[in-house]
Amino acid sequence: MRFSGFSTFRAFLSLCCFIPFLSVGQEKPNVLMIYVDDLGYGDVGAYGATKIHTPHIDNLAAEGIRFTNGHAVAATCTPSRYALMTGQYPFRKSGTGVLPGDAALIIDTAQFTLPDLFQDQGYATAIIGKWHLGLGDQVEKNWNAAITPGPNEVGYGRSYIFPATADRVPTVFMDNHWVVGLDQDDPITVSYVEKVGNDPTGAENPELLKMKATPDHGHNQTIVNGIGRIGWMTGGTRARWVDEEVTLTFVDKAKAFIREQQGNPFFLSYHATEPHVPRMPSTMFKGKSGLGYRGDAILQLDHTVGELVKELKHQGVYDNTIIIFTSDNGPVLDDGYEDDAVTELNGHDPFGGLRGGKYSAFEAGTRVPFIISWPKGIEKGKVSDALVSQVDFLASFAHYFQVALPATQNMDSQNIWDAFAGKKRVGRGELVKSSGTFSLTSGPFKYIKPNKGQAVAKLTNIELGNSPKDQLYNLADDRGETRNLAEDQVQKTEEMKNRLEEILKNK
Repeated sequence: MRFSGFSTFRAFLSLCCFIPFLSVGQEKPNVLMIYVDDLGYGDVGAYGATKIHTPHIDNLAAEGIRFTNGHAVAATCTPSRYALMTGQYPFRKSGTGVLPGDAALIIDTAQFTLPDLFQDQGYATAIIGKWHLGLGDQVEKNWNAAITPGPNEVGYGRSYIFPATADRVPTVFMDNHWVVGLDQDDPITVSYVEKVGNDPTGAENPELLKMKATPDHGHNQTIVNGIGRIGWMTGGTRARWVDEEVTLTFVDKAKAFIREQQGNPFFLSYHATEPHVPRMPSTMFKGKSGLGYRGDAILQLDHTVGELVKELKHQGVYDNTIIIFTSDNGPVLDDGYEDDAVTELNGHDPFGGLRGGKYSAFEAGTRVPFIISWPKGIEKGKVSDALVSQVDFLASFAHYFQVALPATQNMDSQNIWDAFAGKKRVGRGELVKSSGTFSLTSGPFKYIKPNKGQAVAKLTNIELGNSPKDQLYNLADDRGETRNLAEDQVQKTEEMKNRLEEILKNK
């Protein structure tokens, strides 16, 4: 019960709207969402990769449905995660860009969220892994005391996270509201404005780095575990993580949560850090892929998927668990560290033949691996070209549970349950996606709004999709967005341009 208005809404739903969808005696399915970070459309075998082997992820596709037109709603992490949680396009709220590590929580605690939906259906809910949606009610916070609000206040009964990204301070785990391993005699201070304390930095002490930072990316501030980070941190020496152990820690916590449920339904959001920078996989994966540390990190991710599936099977709940596997945005190679992601690519195509990448309005920015398996409820080995998006999980699961979503929230989430379950090959009619500019996909056509930003990102060498001119592509026969049809199909361009402006103004 987060506040009186929300409590009243929940009470109303419990009386009027929570109509059981499942037959008497039928168990509610568990849901395991594996939400990964910066994984490209072409990074796994199920989507065509041949230079790297991902058998556990590929098996999820073989056991369920693989979407070839599945999307995040943004080409960067924070806005995609906001949409996943709230069912809203991120442009509807200011401050939903990529957050620093000390940001305040950007989800209103009064907002009805995806984990709220499951909690109200009697599910145990947990998030384990990357968060990056802010903590507390202000930037200035005491990292040496309980920090609230956070994941626990927006629907998760259990949380074990790191606050932002692995390349940002503070590099600590948080168990619910508390930093793990706190030492009050070594208090933590964090700043994104100025240097704090006397810890060495990448800029001042490059000889201490075990992974060099790419110039001008900003990864040259406080050094933790031999790696320069964004932001400054002092204190919390014993609380700081070791990069090679981050994933092992998260997997252990996730498996423990699954074991603890003992047959009770659960919704587990496992938010992996791979293959986001800094890529510093466990020793058992280093050098195994032949594609540098980025490839090794993907192998570690695939192993993680296998471990989670193994635990579900060991507990006897695999057949009735919906597993969702998808990424928050598309791939990037050089994103701040010299880790051989470019020099050891060796013919691998993380972009899967698509144009752009992370940060881009082109397809590789948001079209991502998107797999759903559920042995009890989804036919094996299906492939769907339906237009689907992560923003639609809220409305679709609400439909499954026969729950009416609050009319007071401006929901962009749509019920496409039949597409997610493989019953229909039709998903959304249209989808707005954001990067430095906006695009609208409707049917086979995609329109990109004019933008005066740089065409190619100098730091990442990714085409951003920015152009002073309208862009129109027919993705049905030009998925690589090589032919701009805007001047040839003026009427269609104007139609989609006007529709996009209508959606953007309707806040």
